[in-house]
Amino acid sequence: MFTWDFPYASQRMPVLAKNVVATSQPLAAQAGLQALARGGNAVDAALAAAITLTVVEPTSNGIGSDAFAILWDGEKLVGLNASGRAPAGWTPQRFAGRAAMPVHGWDAVTIPGCVSAWVALSQRYGKLPFTDLFQAAIRYARDGFMVSPITAMSWARQAPNLKGFSEFSWTFLPKDRAPRAGERFYCPQQAETLEEIAATKGESFYRGKLAERIALASQADDGAHTVEDFAAHRCDWVEPLSIEYRGYRLHEIPPNGQGIVALMALGILRHFDLAALPVDGADALHLQIEAMKLAFADAYRYVSDPATMEFEPAKLLDDAYLERRAKAIDMRRAQAHAPGEPRAGGTVYLTTADASGMMVSYIQSNYMGFGSGVVVPGTGISMQNRGAGFSLEPGHHNLVGPGKRPFQTIIPGFLTLDGKPEMSIGVMGGQMQPQGHAQMVTRIVDWRQNPQAASDGPRWIVNADFSVSFESSRFAPGVLDELASRGHRIVDPEAAMFGFGGAQLIWRFEDGYCAGSDHRKDGHAIGF
Repeated sequence: MFTWDFPYASQRMPVLAKNVVATSQPLAAQAGLQALARGGNAVDAALAAAITLTVVEPTSNGIGSDAFAILWDGEKLVGLNASGRAPAGWTPQRFAGRAAMPVHGWDAVTIPGCVSAWVALSQRYGKLPFTDLFQAAIRYARDGFMVSPITAMSWARQAPNLKGFSEFSWTFLPKDRAPRAGERFYCPQQAETLEEIAATKGESFYRGKLAERIALASQADDGAHTVEDFAAHRCDWVEPLSIEYRGYRLHEIPPNGQGIVALMALGILRHFDLAALPVDGADALHLQIEAMKLAFADAYRYVSDPATMEFEPAKLLDDAYLERRAKAIDMRRAQAHAPGEPRAGGTVYLTTADASGMMVSYIQSNYMGFGSGVVVPGTGISMQNRGAGFSLEPGHHNLVGPGKRPFQTIIPGFLTLDGKPEMSIGVMGGQMQPQGHAQMVTRIVDWRQNPQAASDGPRWIVNADFSVSFESSRFAPGVLDELASRGHRIVDPEAAMFGFGGAQLIWRFEDGYCAGSDHRKDGHAIGF
């Protein structure tokens, strides 16, 4: 049998078509395209792809995920926050004595929101019957699918950390190991769960049989989740935040998400002439990295559930404030930036677009790969670990609390020009996501790269400790040495927990679209 190594550099071409789908997994992309071919719109395509992804890419998402979306409905831009809240029993006292929130087990699980996103988007915008959106996912769960190479690598990497969870092992490690690339994987319990969700239009998950099964499983393992917690869940339609950048406008979901980081970074960078610098040179990279560190310093300090934030997010996007932050950048040296004072002044991303002009930017995630390690017995439902996004620091705005939403990493993005849709964009991968948004926007706007070329370009990531990782082999000789000489602490890419992300992009033309898909994932763009 051959290996699944790919030792040679490859190049993808963008897809040009009137109807397009771009996802991180080919079978999911095809499910979305099939929805369009059956007369559905971009929302139907996005949902068919998203539901299928819970089956064919379980290393990044599942039925127990959270989700966010931004879409152009033909007239305006609309945002959806379908992230979950903490159970009522999650008081700070419950976690007393812990240094940090757990990342595994029921005490890492907030109420999952992605099912509510499927329902809300379908009810408000979909054309196809809700049950039709589940056909591909149910078929792959029941009849099996051949595991794709990058998903297999991620599966094998995550499995050792979760073997202690018996239901996880029984469901996702059928041969006591991760399935290999090309092997067929089955999850008939998930097929039954998806059928139940489809037939009840999500009611079973929040106010019916599935909610009861999840709550009982939690309580049997000393979890705090109750049927009342699930019944209380709601997703929220929101107005995206935005910032102008070189005539364009980038839109992001407002906090509790980290989309504001991308907006702040671009708001700082617009005070510099990036286009005059070599695209992957030391000066351009230094500016972008320092801007991102400044943005993260503020986000880690201030971003939380909007109900508990110290001030309106708009204060962090005030131009006078961002100009002051820009002046803190020293071109000669890297710095450990502190938060400013604005008051004084495994994730899957997919995008779809249809011939009518509707465009969808959608993301759902279990957070850390498979998430918490919790799989609800007999259901195939793997639960996210978004509770790990809370703080246990007394007085912190993101301190864990009943019914509260944690700081979220998953963010869909959208670019407009003169109030019209221009590009849907997402870059999955933990804290890589706002960095990926900013990198894609600067490559396209400042250096005029097409969406596929922007996705193909070499990436960097500012890690949580403000060290920096690079796809080192893809930068010109001497560039990283120059950055190190300025004081950037460069660490091995393995230190970047979520790697360098996976981008999916769709750019709108007058008579169709140009779609790009990241070679760092299994997926592709497809259209007709």
